Amino acid sequence: MAERKLNGGLKAALEYGPILAFFIGYLQLKDQVISIAGTDYSGFLVVTALFIPLMVLTTGLLWALTGSLSRMQLATVVLVVVFGGLSVWLQDERFFKMKPTMIYLLFAGVLGFGLMRGQSYLRSVMGETLPMRDEGWMILTKRIALFFLALAITNEVIWRSLSTDAWVNFKTFGLTAAMFAFFLSQGRLLQTYGIEKDKV
Repeated sequence: MAERKLNGGLKAALEYGPILAFFIGYLQLKDQVISIAGTDYSGFLVVTALFIPLMVLTTGLLWALTGSLSRMQLATVVLVVVFGGLSVWLQDERFFKMKPTMIYLLFAGVLGFGLMRGQSYLRSVMGETLPMRDEGWMILTKRIALFFLALAITNEVIWRSLSTDAWVNFKTFGLTAAMFAFFLSQGRLLQTYGIEKDKV
């Protein structure tokens, strides 16, 4: 299926909507205990249980509307299902809190493996939308791999040492802000190694 372009607003809503919905749901249910089929679940676990199908649904809609999904999107939804499902099944919110750690470690590991082979796997994902010379791709890939590793460590520190409220705020706003700030800081690299599209 050929990839189709999607309206930027709709794409952002499908990608970030589930995260915002999780945050709002958590604020509403965080102090509640809900009994389902004779089993008591914390508000956090109920919101997690609702987040899983919502994430699957929005990812499926992205695929249906664009005709493709990135490896990052596929890995994310799989880990959401696995770690979210474990949290609900075992009634242990730690599994879901570990999910960002696993995602970022996976991405950092894959990018790092490519670097050891002298390749930029990032280029295979973003090369068409971000034309850049090979040297630039290697530098950017190394920086992103280290950035993902830093995010994984930060997530572990926060969920293990701070409250659930703090972790939810970090997951909803902190990670998004960190991503935005990181890519904004790469402007000089893109200017130095970027290639004009009409020259590609």
